[in-house]
Amino acid sequence: MSVFTTKDGTEIFYKDWGTGQPIVFHHGWPLSADDWDNQMLFFLEKGYRVIAHDRRGHGRSTQTATGNEMDTYAADVAALVAHLDLKNAVHIGHSTGGGEVARYVARYGGEGRVAKAVLIGAVPPIMVKTDSNPGGLPIEVFDGFRAALVANRAQFYRDVPAGPFYGFNREGAKVSQGAVDNWWRQGMMGGAKAHYDCIKAFSETDFTDDLKKIDVPVLIMHGDDDQIVPIADSALLAAKLVKHGTLKVYEGLPHGMCTTHPEIINPDLLAFVQS
Repeated sequence: MSVFTTKDGTEIFYKDWGTGQPIVFHHGWPLSADDWDNQMLFFLEKGYRVIAHDRRGHGRSTQTATGNEMDTYAADVAALVAHLDLKNAVHIGHSTGGGEVARYVARYGGEGRVAKAVLIGAVPPIMVKTDSNPGGLPIEVFDGFRAALVANRAQFYRDVPAGPFYGFNREGAKVSQGAVDNWWRQGMMGGAKAHYDCIKAFSETDFTDDLKKIDVPVLIMHGDDDQIVPIADSALLAAKLVKHGTLKVYEGLPHGMCTTHPEIINPDLLAFVQS
């Protein structure tokens, strides 16, 4: 099993397959590198080197009590990139992972390390409602997440994928029980404390300055039926903040569209990587 140890002693699990230009995948809360299986196999076949890690406190990485916030998440990525000596990499982040990509690229993306970035259903600029972000979600939404996690994490991790995450609560939706079960499996592998802390990280971190600092091309992909990260207060705003951004909106697609519609998402990712 491939792991490396960060300076605070945290063991980070990662997958590293293939050769060629590296593509680094950053997963969402509360999942793991396994959420990218489809995309990793797709790009591996196309001749790329594909890498994905389990964020600290998630999946097979150490169940951390500390460092469960965006600055440390980005520093962990920088340490992984240095460990693998990656250059000219494309960083692709979904949801919370999109925030991780924004912070990592803004802070550590120089010196040829990063070629491009992709934000998919991503949380930037900021999710929570504030005076400067009046269109955000009320803090009570995220308090509800925390309460549900504490009360019965196992049931909460069934309800999210069975309902809004993949749009399986929509009339006529084609429900994949396998996708629901796999979401639950990934979530329950991680640490409850890290997952609890991460709710604050993904909802309250302000990525506005990070987005403004990014100098590489950025593809922003978002489903307009995203019930987890509503598009109006995320992608539509983020696209105005990046210098070299392209926005692609997917009609009717849910938050977890990489899993539900890879036949649509993967070719668009490939076209951007090759462009």
